[in-house]
Order: sequence, then structure tokens, then C-alpha cells
Amino acid sequence: MAELTNTQKKEWAKTLFLKENLTQQEIADKVGVSRVTVNKWINAGKWEEHKVGITLTREEQVRSLYRQVAEINRAISEKPEGERYPTSKEADILGKLSAAIKNMETDVGIADVISVLTRLIEFVKAYDLEKAKQLTTTADSFIKSLL
Repeated sequence: MAELTNTQKKEWAKTLFLKENLTQQEIADKVGVSRVTVNKWINAGKWEEHKVGITLTREEQVRSLYRQVAEINRAISEKPEGERYPTSKEADILGKLSAAIKNMETDVGIADVISVLTRLIEFVKAYDLEKAKQLTTTADSFIKSLL
């Protein structure tokens, strides 16, 4: 496997920082940089602010998009008979919402992969610590291959 570039390491560290409950040292160890470097990235990129801003899960975001579509459809259905079709603006918004829903429901980002692998490792750890350690090494390699 090829060595990660500094940009790839930084992106991986950011994902770990935002999605996982890891210390700066744990992130540094996984990514292969110093804790001081991780700290500099956190401060320079204002990752703390990003972390606070990530409050909605993917499912909540999709539900919100569906509610918006339903609200537009309800407004259209309440129009007088013969006028129950979207305006060009409503049609444009519906198209954009539909595209966003499709992307949210089908795209799997690196953060999602990390989240699932972390949960799997925690599950395995309860039964077999050695296997969990092996899985962690394999998972880290897999994540690096995605970057």
C-alpha cells in the first residue's frame, strides 16, 4: 500500500476527530503523525466548531428532506382543481430535494465506514480481544486504502 500524503492524513485525522471519540494522541497514532500536528490541524481548521455543528445523523437529515418534499406536495395539493401542479420554482426545489435524498441514501462516506468498523471492533472485542486487535489493524489498512 502506498504511503498517504499529508493531505490524506489530515483528512483522515479530521474524520476521526469529528466522528469518533478519540484523543488527539489516538488520532495521531492511527494517522501516523505527532499529537502536536493533530493539535495544529484542529486549531487551524477550526475542527471543534465543525464537531459542534455535526448534530444531525444521516437518517435525521434524510427525514428532514422528506418532510420538505411532503410540505411542498401538500401546498400543491391544496391549490384549486386544475392548478395542482408545481410552479417552476417548486419543481426546481423538488428536483434538488430528490437529488439530495438520493445522495444521502446511497452515498457511503469514509466517516460512515469508520463508524461501522469501530462498532464492529467493539463488538468483537467483547468476545475476543486478540481478534479485535487484528481487525483494528486490518480496518486501519482498509481505511487508508479508501483515502
